[in-house]
Amino acid sequence: MDVVEELLSSIHRLTAQRAGTPVCGRHGQAPGHVCLVPTAETGLAEIGLAELEEAIGSRFGEPRSLARRGAVDPAVSARTGLPLLAPFGERTVEMRAWAYGDRWIGCGTARDDDGDGDVRVVVLVAERPGPAEGPAEPASWVDRIVAVTGWDTTRTRTVDWAAVEDRLGTRLPGDYKRLVEIFGGSGAFDGYLQLHVPDAYDRSTDIVRHTEWLAEWTRARGSRLWEPYPVYPAAGGVLQWASTEQADGFYWLTGDPDPDTWPVLAQEEIPDSWQRSEATTGEFLYRLLTDPDHPFSTARHFDVHWFQSYGADEPPAEGN
Repeated sequence: MDVVEELLSSIHRLTAQRAGTPVCGRHGQAPGHVCLVPTAETGLAEIGLAELEEAIGSRFGEPRSLARRGAVDPAVSARTGLPLLAPFGERTVEMRAWAYGDRWIGCGTARDDDGDGDVRVVVLVAERPGPAEGPAEPASWVDRIVAVTGWDTTRTRTVDWAAVEDRLGTRLPGDYKRLVEIFGGSGAFDGYLQLHVPDAYDRSTDIVRHTEWLAEWTRARGSRLWEPYPVYPAAGGVLQWASTEQADGFYWLTGDPDPDTWPVLAQEEIPDSWQRSEATTGEFLYRLLTDPDHPFSTARHFDVHWFQSYGADEPPAEGN
């Protein structure tokens, strides 16, 4: 195993759920984090920040930046990554943060504490607090999802919904559109449920191109896999809005002229496994994240929830 893979294995061990309070072995450090400081002995000292950031990002998605060139984001809080900065304080030069369950993963650079001014790469895993007290009622379901994931709402996406809906031939639920705008491009909630969004790099998660492809596929091969439902754009057909790596699919049952009333249908990989919910898209997703009794619950596995961003989507390649 090379040194980068060994580092990633250490991160995975430290991010195991309910693993207890991490305690750093470095002298004088408070509990709540573990430093994985690259040294000459580990072989990581010769590896640059960019390479380590890329390696961690390949497993945990797009990071948020907490500090650049010694300037710390003044909006950083315990909910957005402050535990990664605390061990180094004013010595922090760069810091990127990834959320994973009840842990923060950090990768950056900091000045040595011996006063010589040398800057070294640092990697650490720190505790990530659970959600604060939920928003005061009446909060929308999307607001609750933002609160429970601790998402930074300053990073929003602008979508030409008129063009998207014109191409699809239907309006879309309002809370779905707000989710896409707030959480940006491609990404997954709890590393599990991935929204299908406009202009995604991957056709399989682009809501427009995937809907068009699925319509072509069913015209050529039939819609037996979705029985007893037709597939959109057939009247009252199912329109997919999310999926998982485990091949679970999440759909709206279209038909009502008001998309905000569309029921959610969820299907496992096997045919005829439909489960119907009268909840809106936002309520369905919130309960998936927080209710252990939800049929697709992630709350059975994670006490603290997050959104794993896959970064800004690129325009699709010609022919995709």
